[in-house]
Amino acid sequence: MGRRRFSGLELTLMVMFALMSVAAIALLVLFVTGEPGVLKDETTGVFVPQCPAIPVAERVDCFPDAGASKLQCETRGCCWSPLDERNVPWCFFSTNHGYTVESVEQPNPYVMNAQLRRMASPSLFGGDIDELSFHAEMQSNNRLRFKIFDAQRKRFEVPHEHISSLTSDPSSPISNTLEMTHKPFGLTVRRKENKKVLFDTTMAPLVFADQYLQLSARLPSHNIYGLGEHVHQRYLHDTNWRTWPIFTRDGFPNGGTHNLYGHYPFFLCLEEESGKSFGVFLMNSNAMDVTLQPAPAVTYRTIGGVLDFYILFGDTPEQVVQEFLELVGRPVIPPYWSLGFQLSRWDYGNLTEVKDTVERNRAVSLPYDIQYTDIDYMEDKKDFTYDKVNFNELPQFADYLHAKGQRYILILDPAIAISKRVGNTPYESYDRGTEKNAWITESDGKTPLVGEVWPGETVFPDYTSQSCIDWWVDEYVRFSKEIKHDALWIDMNEVASFQKGSIKGCADNDLNYPPFTPKILDGVMYSKTLCMDAKQAWGNHYDVHSLYGYSMVLATEKALQSVFGGNRTLMLTRSSFPGVGKYSGHWLGDNGANWNDIKWAIPGMLEFGLFGIPYIGADICGFFDDSTEELCRRWMQVGAFYPFSRNHNAQGYKPQDPAAYGADSTLVKSSIHYLRIRYTLLPYLYTLFYKAHTTGETVVRPVMHEFYSDSATWTVDQQFLWGKYLLITPVLHPGVDTVQAYIPDAVWYDYDTMEQVAVRKTIVDMHLPADKLGLHIRGGAILPTQRPDVTTTYSRRHPMGLIVALDDNSQAAGELFWDDGDSRDTVKTGNFIHYNFSVVNGVLTMQVTHDGYGNPDVLRFEDITVMGVPQPPISVSVSHVSGGTTANSTVPTANIQYDEAKKVMFLKNLSLALGGSYLVKWELQAAGNPRFDCHPEELADEAKCKARGCIWEPSAVERAPWCFYPKDYGYTFTPVENTPSGMTVDITRNGKYRSSGRPGSPDIDKLRVQIWYLSSDMLRFKIWDPATARYEVPVPLSLPPTPETDENKRLYKVEVTNNPFGIQVTRKSTGTKIWDSSVPGFTFSDLFIQVSTRLSSEYVYGFGETEHPTYKHDLNYHTWGMFAKDQPPGYKMNCYGVHPFYMGLENTADAHGVLLLNSNAMDVSFQPTPAITYRTLGGILDFFMVLGPTPEMVVQEYTALIGRPVLPAYWSLGFQLCRYGYANDTEIADLYKDMRAAGIPYDVQYGDIDYMERQLDFVLNPKFDGLPALVDKMRGEGMRFIFILDPAISGNETTYPAFDRGIADDVFIKWPAELSDGIVWGKVWPDYPNVTVNTSLDWDTEVELYRAYAAFPDFFRARTAVWWQREIQDFYNKLKFDGIWIDMNEPASFVHGTVGGKCLGNPLLENPPYMPPLESKHLGLNHKTLCMNSEQILSDGTKVRHYDVHNIYGWSHTEPTYNALLSVTGKRGIVVTRSTYPTSGKWAGHWLGDNYSSWDQLFKSIIGMMEFSLFGISYTGADICGFFNAAEYEMCLRWMQLGAFYPYSRNHNGKGNERQDPVSWNQTFSDASREVLNIRYTLLPYLYTLMYEAHVDGSTVVRPLLHEFVNDKATWDIYKQFLWGPALLITPALDPGVTVVHGYVPDARWYDFHTQADSPFVRRRHRAKHH
Repeated sequence: MGRRRFSGLELTLMVMFALMSVAAIALLVLFVTGEPGVLKDETTGVFVPQCPAIPVAERVDCFPDAGASKLQCETRGCCWSPLDERNVPWCFFSTNHGYTVESVEQPNPYVMNAQLRRMASPSLFGGDIDELSFHAEMQSNNRLRFKIFDAQRKRFEVPHEHISSLTSDPSSPISNTLEMTHKPFGLTVRRKENKKVLFDTTMAPLVFADQYLQLSARLPSHNIYGLGEHVHQRYLHDTNWRTWPIFTRDGFPNGGTHNLYGHYPFFLCLEEESGKSFGVFLMNSNAMDVTLQPAPAVTYRTIGGVLDFYILFGDTPEQVVQEFLELVGRPVIPPYWSLGFQLSRWDYGNLTEVKDTVERNRAVSLPYDIQYTDIDYMEDKKDFTYDKVNFNELPQFADYLHAKGQRYILILDPAIAISKRVGNTPYESYDRGTEKNAWITESDGKTPLVGEVWPGETVFPDYTSQSCIDWWVDEYVRFSKEIKHDALWIDMNEVASFQKGSIKGCADNDLNYPPFTPKILDGVMYSKTLCMDAKQAWGNHYDVHSLYGYSMVLATEKALQSVFGGNRTLMLTRSSFPGVGKYSGHWLGDNGANWNDIKWAIPGMLEFGLFGIPYIGADICGFFDDSTEELCRRWMQVGAFYPFSRNHNAQGYKPQDPAAYGADSTLVKSSIHYLRIRYTLLPYLYTLFYKAHTTGETVVRPVMHEFYSDSATWTVDQQFLWGKYLLITPVLHPGVDTVQAYIPDAVWYDYDTMEQVAVRKTIVDMHLPADKLGLHIRGGAILPTQRPDVTTTYSRRHPMGLIVALDDNSQAAGELFWDDGDSRDTVKTGNFIHYNFSVVNGVLTMQVTHDGYGNPDVLRFEDITVMGVPQPPISVSVSHVSGGTTANSTVPTANIQYDEAKKVMFLKNLSLALGGSYLVKWELQAAGNPRFDCHPEELADEAKCKARGCIWEPSAVERAPWCFYPKDYGYTFTPVENTPSGMTVDITRNGKYRSSGRPGSPDIDKLRVQIWYLSSDMLRFKIWDPATARYEVPVPLSLPPTPETDENKRLYKVEVTNNPFGIQVTRKSTGTKIWDSSVPGFTFSDLFIQVSTRLSSEYVYGFGETEHPTYKHDLNYHTWGMFAKDQPPGYKMNCYGVHPFYMGLENTADAHGVLLLNSNAMDVSFQPTPAITYRTLGGILDFFMVLGPTPEMVVQEYTALIGRPVLPAYWSLGFQLCRYGYANDTEIADLYKDMRAAGIPYDVQYGDIDYMERQLDFVLNPKFDGLPALVDKMRGEGMRFIFILDPAISGNETTYPAFDRGIADDVFIKWPAELSDGIVWGKVWPDYPNVTVNTSLDWDTEVELYRAYAAFPDFFRARTAVWWQREIQDFYNKLKFDGIWIDMNEPASFVHGTVGGKCLGNPLLENPPYMPPLESKHLGLNHKTLCMNSEQILSDGTKVRHYDVHNIYGWSHTEPTYNALLSVTGKRGIVVTRSTYPTSGKWAGHWLGDNYSSWDQLFKSIIGMMEFSLFGISYTGADICGFFNAAEYEMCLRWMQLGAFYPYSRNHNGKGNERQDPVSWNQTFSDASREVLNIRYTLLPYLYTLMYEAHVDGSTVVRPLLHEFVNDKATWDIYKQFLWGPALLITPALDPGVTVVHGYVPDARWYDFHTQADSPFVRRRHRAKHH
């Protein structure tokens, strides 16, 4: 059947039907949606929104315009869910809006590109763009840029003058920071160090239409600051659904949410108390809304351009600002004179009134530099004219001001009148502009757009056009020749017009009436400005409106350069955009004379600090309305600390210049007082502007920026700082003289009274009467000053000075920048002077770091004020340092004053030349009696204190003792017996005081003191009971054979003092007292001995073994217990060894060391005096001191005394593997095979206690029957094997040769014969025979049921050493080994004291009258060890209590083990021991114990190794990747890299955890391990040589930086880097997610090991970033 043909009629009817159907559908769509039905990019089927179940706080508004309804919401494909409040979106986005990622490419590791396609979904406002391009790049380590733009069509982008000049310098792969979600498209920006999510756009879809672009992002905190320009009544944003429009506008800053003069889509977010922060800048100049919501989250809605985001990362808020200003341009340094006070008003009426104002303020001697004229100076308010009637003498006005050292600034607006001048003469500026086509045009691109401003109908210069710029520069040059002036103020440049759009109105099109209008003031795009379809060279006014002020600033900068040439001059603009601060300052606009506006000015200034315009201030006393005297007085007080300090008011209101209120008014007096302070501090303020210009630091600074770790500061916005150091607390409310002020956590001094504030980190009621505001200097500040005058012209000729405010550590720092104050580009040309100031240890260093300015005024530093000086100065000296020579002089006493009550020192008439470097040193009288704790036990009270004869006085100082000794508490001496080799003194306890107050520990009233001059650099002093023999440590030391009897050769001088008795040791070369025990509190009783000494400085290192959080001790009242214990490392936990040795650094960079040879339980307490107190529970006091004088020599001298470190076998410097928890020998064999296959350097395999049968020493577990053969095989292939031995020997075996022979040889520790003849039984690892251990039971039950009785060998006895060697020999015959690892030798026991828990004998030995702060001290000294009454026998037969020798049990275990190893193997091998004491390093190395698998253990291992370097144990390291807990991949990898530089490099983990050896992870881990271990092995000859030098000379192997660079005090605090010997600097990554490490590069030439390249930080001290 053929096809039917349609007739012509039929075809016509069908076409008509189709057309009617289309029309019907269009009408239906219009009916449903209420808007035209643009269907071109919608779905052909039915769109079903996928509505997420999310918290209300995370809803993103899908209907930001007015009139949302359920029907209209669902028409947009969004989700409707109404609530009982309207500020929350009822209509919110579904999850199937947005874009999908079509493709991704990464041309290099730092760049990511993608193509996006819009998901089929309804449109919000039409014009959606289907295909987008995405580009992201890491532009620097701290700056990520990502841009989303139309893939097919070029759109408007901001032509930023500075940003376009930047080049990228990436160092971190973008994958560390940015992740992309593909469907729907979303971005997650993370902080690379810790992977914290900072900016997460996956919470809502991307919308990208022609005139509506939207992006939302979840944020990590509510601490959001910035966005502008608006009035934010608080600095911290409210995230409760607040929307802020951004679009430049001539409006009034009256507290509403409307848009104002500037355009700033930038905010800073403080993440947390760590200070880590980030900034977000959207480079887009179109009108927009920014909504903050409680998720917390931000939503941007802009109506044009592209989405061009910059994410800026910082460790602090300040660093984020610095990063932002590096992006947009750092601020200009204003001329010095512009920091003076300024007067202005709109409509003085005539020049006579201006001069009257000047004269009345001169008459009261008001500091006052600048006078303005507003538009009333012009003829009919026309630019480039002046009123020849009322301002006839204006051409001479600048000279009138200059004669008194003042300056003149005038105003120009952009709008140019089109009318004629007076007398119908041509307005030539307009005519010339018309000739040059300088004006913005209507939409036709030809006709100048006419609006209306102050002079009437006007045209508007198009500063984006070069012809306009040329015209503007030319007009300004012409005008400057007519009217001399010093700087320019530009206003009305938002751009403002009094007509809406133009005198013709504006056309009805999508530019003037876009589909969506942000919530801008009036809701009309062209309100009070130009039509949006007006044309400019950069594009439509719609796109560039908010850049009008920016473009005018760029043009004006060219004009100013043409007129002022090499002079800096000043520009002040009302409208601004990021980057304007590079050229201009800003004021906060047309405020009002009311108490709200004085308050809101502070958040405004703080925000412009973020925006990069530090030259900022508000109109003092208010622009509109009459100002009351009280308001103006309070405003003049705070305004004296605005960077831009100008009093300005409006037409028709009462004069408000200070003198207008009366020459004798409180307002005038108060204004003069605070302006004189301002002028005094102008060198400091000017230096802050230099810092802003060179580094991007803020000038006016939020308190939060300095004290971010204190969350109370996050909301402080009625106080502010100048830089770091000056806190301003104004009165901002009427009728009050008390202000609630926050005192941040620092020392503060009242500026006026110089008294120290008694509180910190709290809110106080600050009394501020009518003439006062709060002004406080932060401790740690050095502020440069200058004697003030009425203008900066005069003040700059006056002498300079310094205000020094000492901090808690009696330190301070500051700097000074000084140039001629007026020339352009002095930083670039080097025409300036720069100083660094510092105070450390009573020495003020005034160091010139750059001297490029000739100081034509021959300025000098005259006066220096130092606050916080605790005692009067004895003397002050000045050293002039020049050309490597030093000239010293003493300051006459007449020039030194001291205020005892306020603790302030005044140095007068010093006459130190500006440009010279100086040291000013003061020596203080001895401090009053520092407090030495008389009741270190807990629960001190007044009664207990006084019962000991001590003083009770509460203190506000945290941790300071309330109970302390009277100044003469202690001993006195009879005449001293001196000999050439020392002295002997008998001392007697001061009987006026009662017993030391510890029952059972009677005081010993008479003691003997003997001092030996052992050598030129070593001395000894010993204090003991001459009447009754007491325990003395049986550890032999290598004393010099003959004392040093020639006093001239000794580095030290020793004196004794009386009442109380004390010993003073002075370094003769410097006069520094390095030991001074002439302080109260010396106590010597049977079971408690205490002695205190002052220290030479706060720099103390050593004491152990315990985990210290820093290498240098914190002397702020910290106590550390020392008692050997099976205790994993932890803060203030006494661990395995005891080392009562410290190294002290003196302020002269000399060093000394002190050993207390005492093995009883003890503690040491530090206090900030600085001083240290020793408390020990027995024995005697036997001190040894070595004099260095370098840190390295201290260690060499100390190891000469205690014994040089053992030289380990070369193979023991190879990498080593161990694990507690190998199931059988097959696991070890497999590990060995895998390591060999991976090619990872590896020398030593261990066996932990699992190789033993039931943890019995010397007995092989059947599961390890193949171990001897495996070890033979490994050794045959060049490997070595080390096995573990614990000291405890099981006593429950039927046949156990080690125990049986031990019984026969009588080697085990027993009770004293008078108590029992039995062994003191403990329990450790050995199990009973024939038991199956139920590991699900709690530990104590498991020990009770399954652990065998264990006996402990007494290694002091020679017979024990023989027995021990025999057992090792027998085991070697079964299983070959190369080294021995001895563990649990504190000694550790799993029961407390003995089995059954009942210790025989004197209970005071288990729980002594004084208990140091030990772990589980409430359970007694026998916790996890033996009874203290246990008896041991020394090699000479002397019987001693375990109480006395507990701490040297591990020491006694080490030498017999070392000797056995040498004898059995015939080779050097290595012994590794857990418990150590001075001299242990002669025989063994040490590992830092059973650490945890956590990041902090990495840097703490460095501290531990450096301490054991001091202790004379060179072969040391930590368990790589951690012993307890499961290791995390990145941490373990970083630990492998660090551990490759441990001298003892062993990866070891605990039972029950996953493997962590290098081949247990993945190929990347194996490769990285191999790479770093290959470096180690390459350098083993160097390491071995260092070990040799340690063995021969006693030098350190792991070496703190301060040992090599002791003259660089920056090294004294470094503990996250270390050296191998003198030559290899190791800077590890110690934190998660980091690829850049801040490391210190000392003053030497350094080469990168990997590249062999010369370091860029050569031969200078530098905090560098290491990749």
